Amino acid sequence: LEFITEHRNTGFRLNWTPVKEPLGFVKLVEWFSLFFFQTWKVSSYGMLHFSLCFYTFICRLNQELLVENNTTLCNRTVPATHLVGDSSSSVEFFVAVAVLAFLYSMVALLVYLGYMHVYRDSDFGPMFDFALTAVFAFLWLVCSSAWARGLQTVKDATGTAGIESTLALCTDKDVKCEVTEYASLRSLNISVIFGFLNLIIWVGNAWFVYKETRWHSQKVNAQQAAGRGPNPAPI
Repeated sequence: LEFITEHRNTGFRLNWTPVKEPLGFVKLVEWFSLFFFQTWKVSSYGMLHFSLCFYTFICRLNQELLVENNTTLCNRTVPATHLVGDSSSSVEFFVAVAVLAFLYSMVALLVYLGYMHVYRDSDFGPMFDFALTAVFAFLWLVCSSAWARGLQTVKDATGTAGIESTLALCTDKDVKCEVTEYASLRSLNISVIFGFLNLIIWVGNAWFVYKETRWHSQKVNAQQAAGRGPNPAPI
């Protein structure tokens, strides 16, 4: 009785072919978009806030003074008044998803380029990759929607209607409150667009990863078998 042991090479084997295929190319696009997002965020805001906030006042409006205590406005003494709103949870969730997605896409690219022979040799690799990619696609939908709503809260709170509802002074008939200067929210608007673009990219990537799983191969084989029809009966 002879036992034969098959040795499989599971070591790192650099291969650039996967990035020329949709599977690796889309993952590369994900990594570059998230790398650009991190670089743009640092350059736009001067430093990377480890609190995961873009601007402090954007995160927690209710901690920012609109009017200091005993300030005289329109011949009236106004008590300390804070802005209304707290968008910290939505922006922290959004940036956390971006950071985790960046790390996962980087690890996935490393696997594609160096361990694709192991990845495609087992069912676990593609199935695990598909599950995580689908989860991130869902997270991009949730966090982008949450941050879009949070940003709208900021705009409402700092607009004329928001200031009028916050300052009791504005309710007087002979006082008219109006916001004449607005802070630029262009970068924050871009971040919302970035989130929904990543949703589209990750959904597309989920499809290409799904094609690597045995679920897809079993479905294709079943369709081919149905197309051929039953074997002819022997004569």
